[in-house]
Amino acid sequence: MSDLTPIARRLRADPTEAEKRLWSRLRAGQLNGLVFRRQEPIGPYVVDLVCTRAQLVVEVDGGQHADSPSDVERDAYLRDRGYRVLRIWNNDVMSNTDGVLQRIAEVAAEQ
Repeated sequence: MSDLTPIARRLRADPTEAEKRLWSRLRAGQLNGLVFRRQEPIGPYVVDLVCTRAQLVVEVDGGQHADSPSDVERDAYLRDRGYRVLRIWNNDVMSNTDGVLQRIAEVAAEQ
């Protein structure tokens, strides 16, 4: 068990509205059969959503993440381990869920 597991569990229990909405459409392989896990520890980070088959991390971000140096470092760490990182804004999830899902599907299909 990772040292981050308790943090990941707490984050799973208290998702943002955008995370809830997106998860309700991604869970159980609903998007092209892609299996996502939420609030998953990867190294020293807990990522919002990850599809290991597509090596895709999806981060659902609020305004506090705009131009965040720590996010640049985190993304570099994940890319160095073979993951592609897709950052989605909370307001995009809430106002254009179908468009967000289409973008996730497109990025997941890229090899």
